[in-house]
Amino acid sequence: MKRKLMSALLAGVMLAGCSGGSTAASTQDGGKTTVEFWYAGGKTAVGVIQDIVDKYNASQDVYEVKTVTQADYSETYQKVQAAIAGNAAPDLVLLDPSAARVLSEKSILTDLNPYTQKDETFNADDLITAFYEQGADENGKQFALPAYGTTQVLYYNVQAFKDAGVDPSSIETWQDLGEAAAKIKATGKYEYGWEPMWGPDNLIDAAFSNGASVFSADGTKVTINSKEWVDVFEQFRKWIHEDEIMAIHSGGQGWEYWYATIDDVIQNKAGGYTGSSGDQADLDFNIVQAMEQPAWSSSTTSSPTATALTMSVFENSSEAEKQGAYEFLRYFMSVESQVAWNTTVGYVAVNKQILDDPTYQEFLESHPQAAVPFSQAEHASLYPVDPTNGQVYDALKIAADKIEIDNVPAQQALDEAQKTAQEALDAVLN
Repeated sequence: MKRKLMSALLAGVMLAGCSGGSTAASTQDGGKTTVEFWYAGGKTAVGVIQDIVDKYNASQDVYEVKTVTQADYSETYQKVQAAIAGNAAPDLVLLDPSAARVLSEKSILTDLNPYTQKDETFNADDLITAFYEQGADENGKQFALPAYGTTQVLYYNVQAFKDAGVDPSSIETWQDLGEAAAKIKATGKYEYGWEPMWGPDNLIDAAFSNGASVFSADGTKVTINSKEWVDVFEQFRKWIHEDEIMAIHSGGQGWEYWYATIDDVIQNKAGGYTGSSGDQADLDFNIVQAMEQPAWSSSTTSSPTATALTMSVFENSSEAEKQGAYEFLRYFMSVESQVAWNTTVGYVAVNKQILDDPTYQEFLESHPQAAVPFSQAEHASLYPVDPTNGQVYDALKIAADKIEIDNVPAQQALDEAQKTAQEALDAVLN
């Protein structure tokens, strides 16, 4: 369901010495080559993906895609690592591109360039460039193709804003949102004015909108304790722990914390929350509406992150399984599938051609909130490729927990994060 920056995931000891993929010959299902596909998603997304799989299976008689679902993206990656170690990996997997990159660097994933070059229907210009490029490495290997994109937007409780006398169009900065949260809390009708989503992602988005960077220009220094970072993280700490106008849900199984956050807003306990474009299927837009993330301040511009969820094919699958995995991947990227996906789930489609589709145009007329993630993605930032395979993000994740949960001052938490991350980067560079 949700796209969380999975750079935090490491390859793990299970990958050591493994080439990955299944060495078994193509299995057959009623004369069809079976393609095993592993993925995760929220309750609505899982069902929609299965619907697309079923339609694909019915559309042709060469391949049969069999699905295996996990609780979330993290569990998918962890189970893939275990499967690789046991020489029992699937043929196709949905991952965050940073996790896929780790597997690709170990020669576990197939280069999809030969498949796209043979495919006369493939046109890279049909895809949103920022999403397409996340599946390629610096040597041009296309280790993944984008399935859908995600970016986190603001979902506000319409009645809460009315009760507080706040015009949503007046929210141009995060400072404006903080003031709105205070007014909503002051009405006495709501427990909290706003609920950021647990984890570092909301904080990273706001920091990027404050001009922050993860690395120095020459790539030798980690810069996550600069003033741009500290100002943002410290402000959220104050909003949560001192002003008590914001709050987070944390912990639980899978996405339990995520749905608890959504429930607070839908049940009129909070004025709004920051969540995924993919939340739209779970929201009642008679109660909430969507808007883009704002700039951090009047002197900065809005630049929250946008990322793709990508599909990759395993190198040690048979050639028939690889081709079948690619064929399904292309089916998922088609206009028809992307329209069905976006209109039902809300994630950003990766195929730009849906904007010319009459069915989608009609949908946008009655569901204007669906256009918000598209618009935001046009000015979004990309989280940089991390040479430490996610250890920098890991450090930010730990820092975010210290700030959001333990009320540790941002300067202290980020100094500790920077030290840990810099040691990891130095180890790679040296």
